[in-house]
Amino acid sequence: MKNQKNIVQYSIADDLGGLEILQADYKNQCFSRHVHEGYCINIIDKGAQRFYRSGANHLAPKNSIVLVNADQVHDGHKATDQGWSYRAMYPTPEMLSNISTELQGKRKDAPWFSEPVVRDAYIANKLHHLFKVLQYSDNKLERETHYLRTITELVCRHGKYNKTLTKLGKEPRAVQQARDYLDDNFSTNISMQQLADTTQLSPFYLARLFNKVVGLPPHAYQVQRRINHAKKLISHGVKLSDVAVDCGFTDQSHLSRNFKRSLGVTPGAYQRMVRA
Repeated sequence: MKNQKNIVQYSIADDLGGLEILQADYKNQCFSRHVHEGYCINIIDKGAQRFYRSGANHLAPKNSIVLVNADQVHDGHKATDQGWSYRAMYPTPEMLSNISTELQGKRKDAPWFSEPVVRDAYIANKLHHLFKVLQYSDNKLERETHYLRTITELVCRHGKYNKTLTKLGKEPRAVQQARDYLDDNFSTNISMQQLADTTQLSPFYLARLFNKVVGLPPHAYQVQRRINHAKKLISHGVKLSDVAVDCGFTDQSHLSRNFKRSLGVTPGAYQRMVRA
């Protein structure tokens, strides 16, 4: 799909557990800060991308690997006048925790990628080949074999396990309570007081604390949860007007504005791509 010189193509690999795949050539796209339910693993094919992650801005040139953990706030825009091209996949935490469990021989959490930008020619070549296989091959065994091998090696070489959650104090636990409440009630018009009541903190204090810990204010976090749910409904062919209502948006245009701000395409274009 072409839009203001940007070329974007989303697809869903049902044979890989519903893995979402993106191929994009962006000339002037500027993503607002957002989160994904899954990891973002991408390889820069051309140009360079600048993006925010982990409290700082980072530069990803050609052949570098960009790693964003699930639910991690990030954005993205061009770092050169020519823009940037890349291919990306969005495996869920469950997908990667299953791989980690197989590697360790016991139940493991999903890995944590501490480095936003990785220079690893070996894995870069693996990713280039994997994306070609996923684009051109319909052989399920070939596709799954290359996917598992590549992701396993990526996790082995660059994945760690985030232990910080076990050390959190009272206040970050309160933020997690607020996140859980927003996750469970993403389509509801929640007041800041309602959210604060779940944590026993004042609304003003919780708002500042939430933004500091999560990287997004509570409202923006709720919008992201709505978009993530909208993607699922859209990929199943639900009417866009119904998606807007079910996800708590004011109307379809409200859904479209927020959806495009996060994914770079409209809900209608996304639906045509993933249901092609």
